Amino acid sequence: LQKTPYHAETSDDPAYILSEEDQGLYFKRIEMQGFKSFADPVSIELNEGITCIIGPNGSGKSNISDALRWVLGEQSSKQLRGSKMQDVIFAGTATRKPKGMAEVTLVIDNSTGILPLEYNEVAVTRRMFRSGDSEYLINGSLCRLSGNPCLRSPRSLCRKGPC
Repeated sequence: LQKTPYHAETSDDPAYILSEEDQGLYFKRIEMQGFKSFADPVSIELNEGITCIIGPNGSGKSNISDALRWVLGEQSSKQLRGSKMQDVIFAGTATRKPKGMAEVTLVIDNSTGILPLEYNEVAVTRRMFRSGDSEYLINGSLCRLSGNPCLRSPRSLCRKGPC
């Protein structure tokens, strides 16, 4: 995950779904709760330069890239290493109860005005409930995935403002 302008190079890269004109976006922060191994709220600041995620096997490093892919609109549970979409919700452990919802928020730096919104930060949020229901939000306002290009291309989504 990078703070410097990000340029996807392969179709396996979560940011590849952004159009060429959108690949100068800066990701400031990713927030997760109830997402895969992240039962408790976690916020990862993406500072200047390169942010590296390191840790032992099984510590959740791949779940961070899955969270990024998921919040940007991934619809294939297989691409997220699951069999059904509800697999992104924390399933519980011997000592912890399962969560009823997964939520990921990607905060995008808009201080340069790359997105035509009057906010210095744009927060794209996705929620999934055990019932199978899901929600998408832009700066806290509910929106729909279908017919909403913002979740595939943040610049396109926000041309007309929040949903």
